[in-house]
Amino acid sequence: MNVQLMTDGGADIPQRLHDNLDLIIVPLYLHFSDGQYKTGTELDINDFYRKIKEDHELPRSAAPSPHDFYEAYKQVDPAQPILMLSLSKGLSSTYDNAVAGKDLLLEEEPQRKIEVINTKTASCGISLLLHEAKVKLEEGYSISELTRHLEERVEQTTTLFILKTLDNLVLGGRLDKVKGTIAKTLNIKLLMKASEEGSIEVSEKVRGDKKSIRRFIEQIGEYTKTVENKVISMTHCKAESRAKSVLEDIRNAHPFKDAYLTEAGPLISTYGGEGALVISFFKDK
Repeated sequence: MNVQLMTDGGADIPQRLHDNLDLIIVPLYLHFSDGQYKTGTELDINDFYRKIKEDHELPRSAAPSPHDFYEAYKQVDPAQPILMLSLSKGLSSTYDNAVAGKDLLLEEEPQRKIEVINTKTASCGISLLLHEAKVKLEEGYSISELTRHLEERVEQTTTLFILKTLDNLVLGGRLDKVKGTIAKTLNIKLLMKASEEGSIEVSEKVRGDKKSIRRFIEQIGEYTKTVENKVISMTHCKAESRAKSVLEDIRNAHPFKDAYLTEAGPLISTYGGEGALVISFFKDK
């Protein structure tokens, strides 16, 4: 490919897609009480869940520094253009730091071509955009054509979440413990989505797991009526059998051309908690 694709630790990339991409991933950081870990390199997902259970704490996440991005860009051949797909600016300072790292390198090597896109999504939303980048590069898109196309696709990307448990929201201090207990007693499930700005907002509160899954699947039809030529991407938080079952139900109701499925990394798992599911697809224009 004539363009070097890059992303960060906020993306969850299915192995099938990763194997077909020459991809550079800049890790995010997770801070536990015993120290700092880089996502994807110093802490795998099994160790992540073990630490949460043993230590009864959730980590704080931190964006890669501008210097981290500078070093990642610098390892690419100066003659090769770079396209960096960043975790949503609405969730992290990652995008700003990716731009700052780009500016640092361009001061030294102004001839380089580096583009940074705020994806306004995370996890499987970024992998969906990477799939689109792969398709367009195979069609011969230049860096400017690809950047323009993906910026349009960002505005079409729909990312929906469903939480099976609110435990991580309570443990992380994002939900009052009393409210969390009431929601658990009433079996309230949260349906969430990425906003137009790329932050996360609650879209609905549904009582019961089966009913919430049914509604999760129904929502897709409110964003797109034509899926036969589209791809859906899903990530799960330590819930592979649940994810496979829901994905099968989705494709029976909405016959997407192809689907990606992978386990969410530590960043998304920190917020979602075990059993959470995330899906991304392109809505109709």
